[in-house]
Amino acid sequence: MKLLGFSTNKVAVLAVFITGCLMAVKPATAQLRDYLNLPDHDSKRYYLGIGFMYEQSHLQVSAHPKFLQSDSVLSVNPGNSGGFGVSGMFTFRLSDHFEFRFAFPEFIFASNSLTYQVKYPPAGEANIATKQIQSLLLGFPAHVKFLSDRINNFRVYMLGGFNYQYDLASNSSTRKAQNLVKLTPSDMSIEGGLGFSFYFPVFILSPELKISEGIKNVHSRDPNLQYSNVIDKLKTRMIVFSLIFEG
Repeated sequence: MKLLGFSTNKVAVLAVFITGCLMAVKPATAQLRDYLNLPDHDSKRYYLGIGFMYEQSHLQVSAHPKFLQSDSVLSVNPGNSGGFGVSGMFTFRLSDHFEFRFAFPEFIFASNSLTYQVKYPPAGEANIATKQIQSLLLGFPAHVKFLSDRINNFRVYMLGGFNYQYDLASNSSTRKAQNLVKLTPSDMSIEGGLGFSFYFPVFILSPELKISEGIKNVHSRDPNLQYSNVIDKLKTRMIVFSLIFEG
């Protein structure tokens, strides 16, 4: 089974990781049950943070009408690929339960792959061809957070918003004309997620899980290239797990 294009096994691993984080901090939270860490934090007008991210990315493929006429490419299947990133964060308090957060900016090292089944491969090559697409993404996400009431040193929040990304590797050698699959440098996505904030004496730790859904076609189609002309649209899809430190 798959969830948003990702195998349930990988989603389960992320869920287990989050559960492990919760279990790891539970003893510390229990010991500090009667002591409120950072009591003045929730009245701050704004605060800063840094996030460390692990992501699983996936390309959604829409076939071009030419695909039905193709007698060489039989199928195109996207693969799931992992990556990592880092981001600085600025959060502005709107009210007791709402905050606005944006990154300045986030850097993500990501990769995607497309696997083609070819009917007539070149001499000496297999009928399965995999094309790797490496990216260095510069992102500018903006989110609105809805926070629960604070329970001692614990708080839950949900978030939603948009993210504009620019691929700094789009002009590298992997994107030049001889490459078989090219992507445009800019992308836009909508995002939603869930996080848990744990208040410690000098910082706040927030494990966060976020889903990002691309709304822009990032495929730069070339009708003269065999592996590009059978694809109409490519849209990004990403699951991101973050550990966020704020103070």
